[in-house]
Amino acid sequence: MSSRNNNKLPSNLPQLQNLIKRDPPAYVEEFLQQYNHYKSNVEIFRLQPNKPSKELAELVMFMAQERKTDFRRVFVLLQIGHCYPEHLSNFPQEVKDLLSYNHTVLDPDLRMTFCKALILLRNKNLINPSSLLELFFELLRCHDKLLRKTLYTHIVTDIKNINAKHKNNKVNVVLQNFMYTMLRDSNATAAKISLDVMIELYRRNIWNDAKTVNVITTACFSKVTKILVAALTFFLGKDEEEKQDSDSESEDEGPTARDLLVQYATGKKSSKHKKRLEKAMKVLKKQKKKKKPEVFNFSAIHLIHDPQDFAEKLLKQLESSKERFEVKMMLMNLISRLVGIHELFLFNFYPFVQRFLQPHQREVTKILLFAAQASHHLVPPEVIQSLLMTVANNFVTDKNSGEVMTVGINAIKEITARCPLAMTEELLQDLAQYKTHKDKNVMMSARTLIQLFRTLNPQMLQKKFRGKPTEASVEARVQEYGELDAKDYIPGAEILEIEKGEENAENDEDGWESASLSEESDDDGEWVDVHHSSDEEQQEIAKKLSSMPAEERKAKAAAVSTSRVLTQEDFQKIRLAQMRKELDAAPGKPRRGNISK
Repeated sequence: MSSRNNNKLPSNLPQLQNLIKRDPPAYVEEFLQQYNHYKSNVEIFRLQPNKPSKELAELVMFMAQERKTDFRRVFVLLQIGHCYPEHLSNFPQEVKDLLSYNHTVLDPDLRMTFCKALILLRNKNLINPSSLLELFFELLRCHDKLLRKTLYTHIVTDIKNINAKHKNNKVNVVLQNFMYTMLRDSNATAAKISLDVMIELYRRNIWNDAKTVNVITTACFSKVTKILVAALTFFLGKDEEEKQDSDSESEDEGPTARDLLVQYATGKKSSKHKKRLEKAMKVLKKQKKKKKPEVFNFSAIHLIHDPQDFAEKLLKQLESSKERFEVKMMLMNLISRLVGIHELFLFNFYPFVQRFLQPHQREVTKILLFAAQASHHLVPPEVIQSLLMTVANNFVTDKNSGEVMTVGINAIKEITARCPLAMTEELLQDLAQYKTHKDKNVMMSARTLIQLFRTLNPQMLQKKFRGKPTEASVEARVQEYGELDAKDYIPGAEILEIEKGEENAENDEDGWESASLSEESDDDGEWVDVHHSSDEEQQEIAKKLSSMPAEERKAKAAAVSTSRVLTQEDFQKIRLAQMRKELDAAPGKPRRGNISK
Protein backbone atom coordinates (compact mmCIF):
# COMPACT_ATOMS: atom_id res chain seq x y z
CA MET A 1 0.00 0.00 0.00
CA SER A 2 2.85 2.34 0.88
CA SER A 3 4.62 1.63 -2.40
CA ARG A 4 1.41 2.48 -4.27
CA ASN A 5 1.23 5.83 -2.45
CA ASN A 6 4.88 6.54 -3.14
CA ASN A 7 4.33 5.97 -6.83
CA LYS A 8 1.63 8.64 -6.81
CA LEU A 9 3.69 11.25 -4.98
CA PRO A 10 5.51 12.88 -7.92
CA SER A 11 2.17 13.81 -9.50
CA ASN A 12 0.35 14.64 -6.25
CA LEU A 13 2.04 17.74 -4.84
CA PRO A 14 -0.44 18.47 -2.00
CA GLN A 15 -0.02 14.93 -0.64
CA LEU A 16 3.76 15.15 -0.91
CA GLN A 17 3.67 18.49 0.87
CA ASN A 18 1.64 16.98 3.72
CA LEU A 19 3.97 14.01 4.08
CA ILE A 20 7.09 16.20 4.11
CA LYS A 21 5.65 18.27 6.96
CA ARG A 22 5.12 15.06 8.97
CA ASP A 23 8.45 13.36 8.24
CA PRO A 24 10.94 15.53 6.28
CA PRO A 25 13.92 13.12 6.21
CA ALA A 26 11.87 10.34 4.62
CA TYR A 27 10.95 12.34 1.53
CA VAL A 28 14.15 14.12 0.58
CA GLU A 29 14.45 12.28 -2.73
CA GLU A 30 10.88 13.10 -3.74
CA PHE A 31 11.41 16.72 -2.85
CA LEU A 32 14.61 16.96 -4.88
CA GLN A 33 12.84 15.29 -7.79
CA GLN A 34 10.20 18.03 -7.75
CA TYR A 35 12.88 20.69 -7.39
CA ASN A 36 14.68 19.42 -10.49
CA HIS A 37 11.37 19.32 -12.30
CA TYR A 38 10.81 22.95 -11.24
CA LYS A 39 14.21 24.00 -12.64
CA SER A 40 13.50 22.39 -15.99
CA ASN A 41 10.13 24.16 -16.15
CA VAL A 42 11.85 27.47 -15.41
CA GLU A 43 14.21 26.94 -18.33
CA ILE A 44 11.26 26.24 -20.62
CA PHE A 45 9.47 29.31 -19.25
CA ARG A 46 12.44 31.56 -20.03
CA LEU A 47 12.19 30.57 -23.66
CA GLN A 48 8.47 31.46 -23.81
CA PRO A 49 7.66 33.77 -20.85
CA ASN A 50 4.30 34.86 -22.26
CA LYS A 51 2.94 31.29 -22.41
CA PRO A 52 0.77 30.18 -19.45
CA SER A 53 2.16 27.25 -17.43
CA LYS A 54 -0.10 25.66 -14.85
CA GLU A 55 2.55 23.09 -13.94
CA LEU A 56 5.16 25.77 -13.16
CA ALA A 57 2.63 27.68 -11.06
CA GLU A 58 1.93 24.58 -8.94
CA LEU A 59 5.63 23.88 -8.50
CA VAL A 60 6.40 27.46 -7.45
CA MET A 61 3.71 27.39 -4.77
CA PHE A 62 4.93 23.97 -3.66
CA MET A 63 8.48 25.27 -3.24
CA ALA A 64 7.27 28.33 -1.39
CA GLN A 65 5.18 26.21 0.98
CA GLU A 66 7.98 23.75 1.66
CA ARG A 67 10.89 26.13 1.97
CA LYS A 68 10.31 26.98 5.60
CA THR A 69 9.59 23.39 6.65
CA ASP A 70 12.58 21.89 4.89
CA PHE A 71 14.99 24.75 5.51
CA ARG A 72 14.29 25.18 9.21
CA ARG A 73 13.07 21.84 10.57
CA VAL A 74 15.35 19.65 8.50
CA PHE A 75 18.31 21.97 9.07
CA VAL A 76 18.58 20.69 12.62
CA LEU A 77 18.64 17.12 11.41
CA LEU A 78 22.33 16.46 10.86
CA GLN A 79 21.74 13.64 8.37
CA ILE A 80 20.20 15.78 5.60
CA GLY A 81 20.34 19.32 6.95
CA HIS A 82 22.91 20.34 4.33
CA CYS A 83 20.65 19.44 1.39
CA TYR A 84 18.02 22.15 1.62
CA PRO A 85 20.21 25.25 1.97
CA GLU A 86 22.22 24.06 -0.98
CA HIS A 87 19.22 23.66 -3.28
CA LEU A 88 16.73 26.24 -2.02
CA SER A 89 18.83 29.21 -0.97
CA ASN A 90 18.43 30.89 -4.37
CA PHE A 91 14.75 30.07 -4.85
CA PRO A 92 13.30 33.46 -3.69
CA GLN A 93 15.78 35.39 -5.82
CA GLU A 94 14.94 33.25 -8.86
CA VAL A 95 11.22 34.02 -8.52
CA LYS A 96 11.95 37.73 -8.04
CA ASP A 97 14.13 37.76 -11.15
CA LEU A 98 11.44 36.00 -13.17
CA LEU A 99 8.93 38.64 -12.13
CA SER A 100 11.26 41.59 -12.51
CA TYR A 101 12.36 40.78 -16.07
CA ASN A 102 9.13 39.31 -17.43
CA HIS A 103 6.23 40.91 -15.52
CA THR A 104 4.99 42.83 -18.54
CA VAL A 105 4.58 39.70 -20.70
CA LEU A 106 3.71 37.14 -18.03
CA ASP A 107 0.37 35.38 -18.07
CA PRO A 108 -1.82 37.16 -15.43
CA ASP A 109 -2.56 33.96 -13.47
CA LEU A 110 1.08 32.88 -13.43
CA ARG A 111 2.18 36.39 -12.44
CA MET A 112 -0.32 36.39 -9.56
CA THR A 113 0.98 32.96 -8.46
CA PHE A 114 4.57 34.23 -8.41
CA CYS A 115 3.51 37.22 -6.31
CA LYS A 116 1.58 35.04 -3.85
CA ALA A 117 4.62 32.76 -3.51
CA LEU A 118 6.83 35.76 -2.68
CA ILE A 119 4.23 37.09 -0.21
CA LEU A 120 4.19 33.67 1.45
CA LEU A 121 7.98 33.66 1.75
CA ARG A 122 7.94 37.22 3.08
CA ASN A 123 5.35 36.28 5.71
CA LYS A 124 7.77 33.58 6.86
CA ASN A 125 10.46 36.28 7.09
CA LEU A 126 12.64 34.59 4.47
CA ILE A 127 12.98 37.61 2.16
CA ASN A 128 14.39 41.06 2.77
CA PRO A 129 11.39 43.47 2.86
CA SER A 130 13.11 46.39 1.10
CA SER A 131 13.96 44.57 -2.12
CA LEU A 132 10.60 42.78 -2.27
CA LEU A 133 8.54 45.92 -1.71
CA GLU A 134 10.55 47.78 -4.34
CA LEU A 135 9.74 44.97 -6.78
CA PHE A 136 6.04 45.14 -5.86
CA PHE A 137 5.99 48.89 -6.45
CA GLU A 138 7.37 48.27 -9.93
CA LEU A 139 4.67 45.65 -10.53
CA LEU A 140 2.03 48.31 -9.89
CA ARG A 141 2.61 49.36 -13.50
CA CYS A 142 0.95 46.13 -14.69
CA HIS A 143 -2.50 46.39 -16.28
CA ASP A 144 -4.02 43.98 -13.79
CA LYS A 145 -6.49 45.47 -11.33
CA LEU A 146 -6.68 42.38 -9.10
CA LEU A 147 -2.88 42.18 -8.89
CA ARG A 148 -2.59 45.88 -7.99
CA LYS A 149 -5.20 45.48 -5.25
CA THR A 150 -3.37 42.43 -3.83
CA LEU A 151 -0.02 44.22 -3.87
CA TYR A 152 -1.49 47.37 -2.28
CA THR A 153 -2.94 45.33 0.60
CA HIS A 154 0.33 43.45 1.14
CA ILE A 155 2.51 46.59 1.00
CA VAL A 156 0.42 48.39 3.64
CA THR A 157 0.19 45.31 5.87
CA ASP A 158 3.89 44.47 5.57
CA ILE A 159 5.07 48.00 6.41
CA LYS A 160 2.66 48.00 9.34
CA ASN A 161 4.14 44.72 10.63
CA ILE A 162 7.71 45.97 10.11
CA ASN A 163 6.95 48.95 12.39
CA ALA A 164 4.73 47.04 14.84
CA LYS A 165 7.18 46.80 17.76
CA HIS A 166 9.28 49.87 16.99
CA LYS A 167 9.96 52.23 14.10
CA ASN A 168 12.29 50.54 11.63
CA ASN A 169 13.91 53.71 10.33
CA LYS A 170 16.41 51.88 8.14
CA VAL A 171 13.68 50.21 6.06
CA ASN A 172 11.39 53.25 6.23
CA VAL A 173 13.99 55.63 4.78
CA VAL A 174 14.75 53.28 1.87
CA LEU A 175 11.06 52.83 1.04
CA GLN A 176 10.22 56.54 1.41
CA ASN A 177 13.02 57.47 -0.99
CA PHE A 178 11.80 54.85 -3.45
CA MET A 179 8.20 56.11 -3.16
CA TYR A 180 9.41 59.64 -3.86
CA THR A 181 10.66 58.41 -7.24
CA MET A 182 7.45 56.43 -7.79
CA LEU A 183 5.31 59.57 -7.37
CA ARG A 184 7.12 61.01 -10.40
CA ASP A 185 6.69 57.80 -12.40
CA SER A 186 5.40 58.13 -15.95
CA ASN A 187 2.78 55.47 -15.20
CA ALA A 188 -0.09 57.37 -13.59
CA THR A 189 -1.65 54.24 -12.06
CA ALA A 190 1.55 53.23 -10.27
CA ALA A 191 2.09 56.78 -9.01
CA LYS A 192 -1.51 57.00 -7.75
CA ILE A 193 -1.30 53.70 -5.83
CA SER A 194 2.06 54.72 -4.34
CA LEU A 195 0.42 57.93 -3.12
CA ASP A 196 -2.52 55.95 -1.71
CA VAL A 197 -0.07 53.73 0.19
CA MET A 198 1.65 56.73 1.80
CA ILE A 199 -1.66 58.35 2.73
CA GLU A 200 -2.97 55.11 4.25
CA LEU A 201 0.23 54.61 6.26
CA TYR A 202 -0.01 58.19 7.55
CA ARG A 203 -3.64 57.73 8.60
CA ARG A 204 -2.73 54.54 10.44
CA ASN A 205 -0.01 56.45 12.36
CA ILE A 206 2.72 54.24 10.89
CA TRP A 207 4.43 56.86 8.73
CA ASN A 208 3.22 60.01 10.46
CA ASP A 209 6.47 61.94 10.20
CA ALA A 210 7.35 65.15 8.36
CA LYS A 211 9.22 63.32 5.59
CA THR A 212 6.08 61.45 4.53
CA VAL A 213 4.04 64.65 4.49
CA ASN A 214 6.62 66.51 2.44
CA VAL A 215 6.82 63.68 -0.09
CA ILE A 216 3.03 63.90 -0.45
CA THR A 217 3.29 67.66 -1.08
CA THR A 218 5.07 66.91 -4.37
CA ALA A 219 1.89 65.18 -5.58
CA CYS A 220 0.02 68.50 -5.31
CA PHE A 221 1.84 69.63 -8.48
CA SER A 222 1.06 66.53 -10.51
CA LYS A 223 -0.39 67.00 -13.99
CA VAL A 224 -2.57 63.91 -13.45
CA THR A 225 -5.87 65.08 -11.99
CA LYS A 226 -6.48 61.92 -9.92
CA ILE A 227 -3.11 62.25 -8.18
CA LEU A 228 -3.61 65.98 -7.61
CA VAL A 229 -7.09 65.47 -6.12
CA ALA A 230 -5.87 62.63 -3.86
CA ALA A 231 -3.06 64.81 -2.45
CA LEU A 232 -5.35 67.82 -1.95
CA THR A 233 -7.98 65.64 -0.26
CA PHE A 234 -5.31 64.35 2.13
CA PHE A 235 -4.35 67.86 3.26
CA LEU A 236 -7.96 69.04 3.40
CA GLY A 237 -9.23 65.98 5.27
CA LYS A 238 -10.20 65.92 8.93
CA ASP A 239 -8.73 63.70 11.59
CA GLU A 240 -11.80 62.56 13.54
CA GLU A 241 -9.83 61.18 16.48
CA GLU A 242 -7.96 64.47 16.93
CA LYS A 243 -11.25 66.35 16.75
CA GLN A 244 -12.78 64.16 19.47
CA ASP A 245 -9.69 64.52 21.67
CA SER A 246 -9.66 68.30 21.32
CA ASP A 247 -13.38 68.47 22.09
CA SER A 248 -12.97 66.36 25.22
CA GLU A 249 -10.01 68.48 26.36
CA SER A 250 -11.95 71.71 25.87
CA GLU A 251 -14.83 70.24 27.87
CA ASP A 252 -12.58 69.20 30.75
CA GLU A 253 -10.80 72.55 31.05
CA GLY A 254 -12.42 75.63 32.47
CA PRO A 255 -15.72 76.18 34.26
CA THR A 256 -18.74 74.14 33.25
CA ALA A 257 -22.43 74.97 33.06
CA ARG A 258 -22.88 73.18 36.39
CA ASP A 259 -20.36 75.51 38.06
CA LEU A 260 -22.38 78.52 36.94
CA LEU A 261 -25.67 76.97 38.04
CA VAL A 262 -24.24 76.31 41.50
CA GLN A 263 -22.84 79.83 41.70
CA TYR A 264 -26.08 81.53 40.63
CA ALA A 265 -28.54 79.10 42.25
CA THR A 266 -28.42 80.95 45.55
CA GLY A 267 -29.96 84.30 46.32
CA LYS A 268 -33.24 85.91 45.34
CA LYS A 269 -35.17 84.35 42.46
CA SER A 270 -35.63 87.68 40.71
CA SER A 271 -35.73 88.45 37.00
CA LYS A 272 -32.40 90.28 37.34
CA HIS A 273 -30.83 87.19 38.86
CA LYS A 274 -32.22 85.06 36.03
CA LYS A 275 -30.83 87.44 33.39
CA ARG A 276 -27.38 87.33 34.98
CA LEU A 277 -27.45 83.53 34.83
CA GLU A 278 -28.48 83.59 31.15
CA LYS A 279 -25.73 86.09 30.39
CA ALA A 280 -23.20 83.95 32.25
CA MET A 281 -24.22 80.91 30.21
CA LYS A 282 -23.73 82.90 26.98
CA VAL A 283 -20.26 83.99 28.11
CA LEU A 284 -19.40 80.37 28.96
CA LYS A 285 -20.53 79.24 25.52
CA LYS A 286 -18.40 81.96 23.91
CA GLN A 287 -15.36 80.95 25.99
CA LYS A 288 -15.75 77.30 24.98
CA LYS A 289 -16.01 78.34 21.34
CA LYS A 290 -12.76 80.31 21.62
CA LYS A 291 -10.92 77.28 22.99
CA LYS A 292 -12.01 74.98 20.17
CA PRO A 293 -9.41 74.60 17.42
CA GLU A 294 -10.13 75.97 13.98
CA VAL A 295 -11.98 73.65 11.64
CA PHE A 296 -8.90 73.53 9.40
CA ASN A 297 -6.50 72.56 12.16
CA PHE A 298 -5.16 69.37 10.56
CA SER A 299 -1.82 67.99 11.74
CA ALA A 300 -0.34 67.22 8.29
CA ILE A 301 -0.35 70.91 7.32
CA HIS A 302 1.79 71.70 10.39
CA LEU A 303 4.53 69.28 9.25
CA ILE A 304 5.26 71.00 5.93
CA HIS A 305 8.89 72.20 5.89
CA ASP A 306 8.49 75.39 3.83
CA PRO A 307 4.80 76.41 3.82
CA GLN A 308 5.53 79.85 2.29
CA ASP A 309 7.20 78.38 -0.78
CA PHE A 310 4.57 75.64 -1.01
CA ALA A 311 1.71 78.18 -0.90
CA GLU A 312 3.36 80.41 -3.51
CA LYS A 313 3.77 77.47 -5.90
CA LEU A 314 0.17 76.40 -5.34
CA LEU A 315 -1.07 79.93 -6.08
CA LYS A 316 0.99 80.06 -9.27
CA GLN A 317 -0.48 76.71 -10.28
CA LEU A 318 -4.00 77.92 -9.44
CA GLU A 319 -3.67 81.08 -11.53
CA SER A 320 -2.73 79.10 -14.64
CA SER A 321 -4.82 76.00 -13.90
CA LYS A 322 -7.21 74.59 -16.49
CA GLU A 323 -8.70 72.02 -14.13
CA ARG A 324 -12.41 71.85 -13.47
CA PHE A 325 -13.95 74.28 -10.97
CA GLU A 326 -14.11 71.74 -8.10
CA VAL A 327 -10.35 71.18 -8.27
CA LYS A 328 -9.72 74.93 -8.30
CA MET A 329 -11.88 75.21 -5.19
CA MET A 330 -9.75 72.58 -3.47
CA LEU A 331 -6.59 74.49 -4.39
CA MET A 332 -8.07 77.73 -3.01
CA ASN A 333 -9.10 75.94 0.17
CA LEU A 334 -5.62 74.49 0.76
CA ILE A 335 -3.90 77.82 0.07
CA SER A 336 -6.21 79.64 2.48
CA ARG A 337 -5.56 77.05 5.20
CA LEU A 338 -1.81 77.31 4.73
CA VAL A 339 -1.97 81.11 4.96
CA GLY A 340 -4.21 81.02 8.03
CA ILE A 341 -2.40 78.31 9.99
CA HIS A 342 1.17 79.42 9.27
CA GLU A 343 0.28 83.16 9.10
CA LEU A 344 1.90 83.53 5.68
CA PHE A 345 2.23 86.63 3.51
CA LEU A 346 0.54 85.85 0.21
CA PHE A 347 -0.87 89.21 -0.86
CA ASN A 348 -1.71 88.11 -4.43
CA PHE A 349 -4.19 85.57 -3.10
CA TYR A 350 -6.71 88.17 -1.87
CA PRO A 351 -7.19 89.94 -5.26
CA PHE A 352 -7.54 86.51 -6.86
CA VAL A 353 -10.34 85.58 -4.44
CA GLN A 354 -12.05 88.96 -4.92
CA ARG A 355 -12.74 88.07 -8.57
CA PHE A 356 -15.17 85.38 -7.39
CA LEU A 357 -16.98 87.44 -4.72
CA GLN A 358 -20.30 87.96 -6.47
CA PRO A 359 -23.72 86.85 -5.12
CA HIS A 360 -24.43 84.86 -8.29
CA GLN A 361 -21.06 83.05 -8.17
CA ARG A 362 -21.23 79.28 -7.78
CA GLU A 363 -20.19 78.10 -4.28
CA VAL A 364 -19.72 81.71 -3.18
CA THR A 365 -20.23 80.87 0.51
CA LYS A 366 -17.23 78.52 0.40
CA ILE A 367 -15.14 81.16 -1.34
CA LEU A 368 -16.05 83.63 1.42
CA LEU A 369 -14.94 80.98 3.91
CA PHE A 370 -11.59 80.72 2.11
CA ALA A 371 -11.21 84.50 2.34
CA ALA A 372 -11.84 84.34 6.09
CA GLN A 373 -9.42 81.42 6.55
CA ALA A 374 -6.66 83.35 4.79
CA SER A 375 -7.06 86.37 7.10
CA HIS A 376 -4.86 86.78 10.14
CA HIS A 377 -3.54 89.61 12.31
CA LEU A 378 -0.19 89.84 10.48
CA VAL A 379 -1.73 90.70 7.11
CA PRO A 380 -1.46 94.48 6.56
CA PRO A 381 -4.90 96.05 7.22
CA GLU A 382 -5.01 97.82 3.84
CA VAL A 383 -4.81 94.44 2.05
CA ILE A 384 -7.84 93.09 3.91
CA GLN A 385 -9.71 96.42 3.67
CA SER A 386 -9.98 95.99 -0.09
CA LEU A 387 -11.45 92.53 0.48
CA LEU A 388 -13.95 93.86 3.04
CA MET A 389 -15.11 96.66 0.75
CA THR A 390 -15.64 94.16 -2.09
CA VAL A 391 -17.84 91.99 0.15
CA ALA A 392 -19.74 95.02 1.49
CA ASN A 393 -20.36 96.55 -1.95
CA ASN A 394 -21.39 93.28 -3.62
CA PHE A 395 -23.40 91.67 -0.82
CA VAL A 396 -24.53 94.18 1.82
CA THR A 397 -26.79 96.41 -0.26
CA ASP A 398 -30.54 96.92 -0.10
CA LYS A 399 -30.98 95.71 -3.70
CA ASN A 400 -29.94 92.19 -2.62
CA SER A 401 -32.11 89.69 -0.79
CA GLY A 402 -31.93 89.29 2.97
CA GLU A 403 -30.12 85.97 2.61
CA VAL A 404 -27.35 87.53 0.50
CA MET A 405 -26.96 90.44 2.93
CA THR A 406 -26.76 88.03 5.87
CA VAL A 407 -24.01 86.04 4.17
CA GLY A 408 -22.08 89.25 3.47
CA ILE A 409 -22.28 90.60 7.04
CA ASN A 410 -21.33 87.22 8.50
CA ALA A 411 -18.33 87.01 6.16
CA ILE A 412 -17.20 90.49 7.21
CA LYS A 413 -17.56 89.49 10.85
CA GLU A 414 -15.41 86.38 10.40
CA ILE A 415 -12.71 88.27 8.50
CA THR A 416 -12.53 91.14 11.01
CA ALA A 417 -12.49 88.70 13.93
CA ARG A 418 -9.16 87.45 12.55
CA CYS A 419 -7.88 90.85 11.40
CA PRO A 420 -9.63 93.57 13.51
CA LEU A 421 -7.49 96.45 12.22
CA ALA A 422 -8.89 95.98 8.71
CA MET A 423 -12.30 97.34 9.76
CA THR A 424 -12.79 101.06 9.20
CA GLU A 425 -14.98 103.16 11.47
CA GLU A 426 -17.11 104.33 8.54
CA LEU A 427 -17.85 100.78 7.32
CA LEU A 428 -18.61 99.57 10.84
CA GLN A 429 -21.09 102.39 11.44
CA ASP A 430 -22.83 101.63 8.14
CA LEU A 431 -23.13 97.94 8.98
CA ALA A 432 -24.33 98.69 12.53
CA GLN A 433 -27.35 100.51 11.09
CA TYR A 434 -28.71 97.15 9.90
CA LYS A 435 -29.42 96.34 13.54
CA THR A 436 -32.97 97.57 12.91
CA HIS A 437 -33.39 95.97 9.48
CA LYS A 438 -36.78 94.43 8.72
CA ASP A 439 -35.21 91.07 7.81
CA LYS A 440 -34.59 89.13 11.00
CA ASN A 441 -31.46 87.33 9.73
CA VAL A 442 -29.85 90.60 8.63
CA MET A 443 -30.73 92.17 11.97
CA MET A 444 -29.17 89.28 13.95
CA SER A 445 -26.02 89.33 11.80
CA ALA A 446 -25.58 93.07 12.41
CA ARG A 447 -26.05 92.53 16.15
CA THR A 448 -23.39 89.81 16.26
CA LEU A 449 -21.00 92.17 14.45
CA ILE A 450 -21.73 94.90 17.00
CA GLN A 451 -21.22 92.40 19.83
CA LEU A 452 -17.87 91.40 18.35
CA PHE A 453 -16.58 94.98 18.33
CA ARG A 454 -17.87 95.59 21.84
CA THR A 455 -15.17 93.09 22.78
CA LEU A 456 -12.48 93.96 20.23
CA ASN A 457 -12.68 97.75 20.03
CA PRO A 458 -15.74 99.47 21.58
CA GLN A 459 -14.39 102.93 20.65
CA MET A 460 -15.11 102.28 16.97
CA LEU A 461 -18.83 101.93 17.68
CA GLN A 462 -21.20 104.82 18.15
CA LYS A 463 -21.99 105.43 21.79
CA LYS A 464 -25.53 104.06 21.48
CA PHE A 465 -24.18 100.73 20.17
CA ARG A 466 -21.48 100.21 22.80
CA GLY A 467 -23.85 98.81 25.41
CA LYS A 468 -23.24 98.83 29.11
CA PRO A 469 -19.47 98.80 29.69
CA THR A 470 -18.12 95.79 31.55
CA GLU A 471 -14.82 95.35 33.32
CA ALA A 472 -13.55 93.28 30.38
CA SER A 473 -14.47 95.94 27.80
CA VAL A 474 -12.79 98.65 29.87
CA GLU A 475 -9.60 96.59 30.16
CA ALA A 476 -9.62 95.77 26.42
CA ARG A 477 -6.91 97.51 24.44
CA VAL A 478 -6.54 97.68 20.68
CA GLN A 479 -3.20 96.24 19.60
CA GLU A 480 -1.21 97.93 16.89
CA TYR A 481 -0.26 96.10 13.71
CA GLY A 482 2.24 93.34 14.49
CA GLU A 483 2.08 93.92 18.25
CA LEU A 484 2.15 90.88 20.52
CA ASP A 485 0.30 90.86 23.82
CA ALA A 486 2.89 88.93 25.84
CA LYS A 487 2.36 88.97 29.61
CA ASP A 488 4.75 87.92 32.34
CA TYR A 489 1.89 87.03 34.67
CA ILE A 490 -1.41 85.15 34.60
CA PRO A 491 -4.28 87.64 34.16
CA GLY A 492 -6.85 87.22 36.91
CA ALA A 493 -4.48 85.50 39.35
CA GLU A 494 -5.05 88.33 41.85
CA ILE A 495 -8.33 86.68 42.87
CA LEU A 496 -6.39 83.93 44.64
CA GLU A 497 -4.73 86.50 46.89
CA ILE A 498 -8.05 88.17 47.71
CA GLU A 499 -9.78 84.83 48.38
CA LYS A 500 -6.98 83.85 50.72
CA GLY A 501 -7.54 87.03 52.72
CA GLU A 502 -11.29 86.38 52.86
CA GLU A 503 -10.74 82.82 54.13
CA ASN A 504 -8.50 84.09 56.94
CA ALA A 505 -11.15 86.61 57.96
CA GLU A 506 -13.86 83.94 57.89
CA ASN A 507 -12.05 81.70 60.34
CA ASP A 508 -12.62 84.30 63.08
CA GLU A 509 -16.40 84.39 62.50
CA ASP A 510 -17.06 80.67 62.15
CA GLY A 511 -20.47 79.50 63.35
CA TRP A 512 -22.23 82.85 63.10
CA GLU A 513 -24.14 82.08 59.95
CA SER A 514 -25.60 78.75 61.13
CA ALA A 515 -26.98 80.35 64.32
CA SER A 516 -28.58 83.26 62.48
CA LEU A 517 -30.21 80.95 59.95
CA SER A 518 -31.82 78.81 62.68
CA GLU A 519 -33.34 81.92 64.32
CA GLU A 520 -34.75 83.16 61.00
CA SER A 521 -36.36 79.80 60.30
CA ASP A 522 -38.28 79.97 63.62
CA ASP A 523 -39.61 83.49 63.00
CA ASP A 524 -41.53 82.80 59.81
CA GLY A 525 -43.04 79.64 58.44
CA GLU A 526 -42.82 80.84 54.82
CA TRP A 527 -40.08 79.93 52.34
CA VAL A 528 -37.00 82.15 52.64
CA ASP A 529 -34.16 82.66 50.14
CA VAL A 530 -30.96 81.70 51.88
CA HIS A 531 -27.82 83.62 50.93
CA HIS A 532 -25.01 81.11 51.16
CA SER A 533 -21.62 82.24 52.25
CA SER A 534 -20.15 81.28 48.87
CA ASP A 535 -22.50 83.68 47.07
CA GLU A 536 -21.78 86.49 49.53
CA GLU A 537 -18.06 85.82 49.28
CA GLN A 538 -18.17 86.08 45.49
CA GLN A 539 -19.99 89.40 45.71
CA GLU A 540 -17.49 90.74 48.24
CA ILE A 541 -14.55 89.58 46.12
CA ALA A 542 -16.11 91.13 43.01
CA LYS A 543 -16.51 94.46 44.84
CA LYS A 544 -12.91 94.40 46.01
CA LEU A 545 -11.66 93.60 42.52
CA SER A 546 -13.72 96.37 40.90
CA SER A 547 -12.47 98.94 43.41
CA MET A 548 -8.84 97.88 43.00
CA PRO A 549 -6.70 99.96 40.57
CA ALA A 550 -5.44 98.19 37.46
CA GLU A 551 -1.78 98.56 38.45
CA GLU A 552 -2.41 97.00 41.84
CA ARG A 553 -4.22 94.11 40.17
CA LYS A 554 -1.26 93.48 37.89
CA ALA A 555 1.16 93.60 40.81
CA LYS A 556 -0.89 91.09 42.83
CA ALA A 557 -1.33 88.80 39.81
CA ALA A 558 2.42 88.90 39.10
CA ALA A 559 3.19 88.15 42.76
CA VAL A 560 0.85 85.14 42.79
CA SER A 561 2.14 83.86 39.43
CA THR A 562 5.77 83.88 40.54
CA SER A 563 5.43 82.86 44.20
CA ARG A 564 3.30 79.70 44.07
CA VAL A 565 2.53 76.65 42.00
CA LEU A 566 -1.04 76.85 40.76
CA THR A 567 -3.33 73.83 40.85
CA GLN A 568 -6.17 72.96 38.48
CA GLU A 569 -8.59 74.30 41.08
CA ASP A 570 -6.71 77.62 41.10
CA PHE A 571 -6.92 77.88 37.31
CA GLN A 572 -10.64 77.12 37.54
CA LYS A 573 -11.10 80.05 39.93
CA ILE A 574 -9.08 82.35 37.66
CA ARG A 575 -11.20 81.44 34.64
CA LEU A 576 -14.41 82.06 36.57
CA ALA A 577 -13.10 85.44 37.70
CA GLN A 578 -12.17 86.39 34.13
CA MET A 579 -15.65 85.40 32.98
CA ARG A 580 -17.21 87.56 35.68
CA LYS A 581 -15.43 90.56 34.18
CA GLU A 582 -17.57 90.13 31.07
CA LEU A 583 -20.69 90.14 33.24
CA ASP A 584 -20.01 92.78 35.88
CA ALA A 585 -20.53 96.41 34.99
CA ALA A 586 -17.47 98.60 35.01
CA PRO A 587 -17.22 100.91 38.05
CA GLY A 588 -18.51 104.34 37.05
CA LYS A 589 -18.35 107.78 38.52
CA PRO A 590 -20.34 108.20 41.76
CA ARG A 591 -23.60 110.14 41.56
CA ARG A 592 -23.98 113.62 43.06
CA GLY A 593 -26.45 112.39 45.66
CA ASN A 594 -24.01 109.79 46.89
CA ILE A 595 -21.25 112.41 47.14
CA SER A 596 -23.38 114.74 49.28
CA LYS A 597 -24.27 111.91 51.59
